[in-house]
Amino acid sequence: MNYRTLGHGLTVSAIGIGCMPMIKGGNILYGEAADLDEATATIHRAIDLGVTFFDTAQIYGPFTNEELVGAAIKGKRDGLVIATKFGFTFDGNQITGVDGSPANARASCEGSLKRLGIDTIDLFYQHRVDPNVPIEETVGGMMELVNEGKVRHIALSEAGPETLRRAAKVAPITALQSEYSIWERDVEDEILGVCREFGIGFIPYSPLGRGFLAGTVRSRADLPEHDWRRQDPRYSDENLPANLAIVDAIAGVAARHGVSNAQIALAWLLAQGEDIVPIPGTKRRATMEDSVAAAAVTLTADDLATIAAAAPRGGTVGPRYGERGMRMVRI
Repeated sequence: MNYRTLGHGLTVSAIGIGCMPMIKGGNILYGEAADLDEATATIHRAIDLGVTFFDTAQIYGPFTNEELVGAAIKGKRDGLVIATKFGFTFDGNQITGVDGSPANARASCEGSLKRLGIDTIDLFYQHRVDPNVPIEETVGGMMELVNEGKVRHIALSEAGPETLRRAAKVAPITALQSEYSIWERDVEDEILGVCREFGIGFIPYSPLGRGFLAGTVRSRADLPEHDWRRQDPRYSDENLPANLAIVDAIAGVAARHGVSNAQIALAWLLAQGEDIVPIPGTKRRATMEDSVAAAAVTLTADDLATIAAAAPRGGTVGPRYGERGMRMVRI
């Protein structure tokens, strides 16, 4: 496994593991519900392969994903970088809103530490920006947790460029997590530049387009009835067929290298800069092993040109979220 350094000296494996799919039911379901034993075995196998970076969040489940990750890393904690996120309010298991207050950061941190069974969170994100709380106040509260030893590094998720600048001027922001992939390239407009201006690492979530770029979904009929992606505009009956040209171009490059579509999509991200560490979501050892192998794939200039022609910036049909979801990103 290769390793990369995010902002402020945090070193992680070149590919991390997005643990969100490792839930049994809950609020965000891709495909069939996870087999929790297989999910745990997936984390253990990833560690064996040299993966050090594992991503979870309070909202996944909610709460249960952190518990699963915590149980899986028990006795294996040394050398791992565990990332989790806060930023929402709940009524029981129902999400009721966003809350970026220092008080919520603290309460959420305490809950995450308990569920994960660890003494320190390595990377603590604000999951979504709260427009009602100045970002300076939010990151100030997060830094209090750093000073108390409960958090090592702080980060933001889906922050817009101006919010990111303001945060970085008052606190050491180690990473920004946002959607980035061959079919979602808007961060190239300004956000990546801001990250590099302030030495902030970039963590692409959904690096496989929620599975679309892997080539296993050719129509909505391929999605189970309760799959969250059925509400994704890019998976609609109107938009999905037009986006298949991107998958077909990836498949052509994959055939030349003798690897999977997923490995090409991840290798493309790795080629965008040494400060980029994708976190493909997985719940099975087979898909995890396939994704991790992408760290050894090097794309040629011709490969990159083929992909750019099929997937130019802004060329994907349909927004990446529905109207409500789009109101919560790039704030």
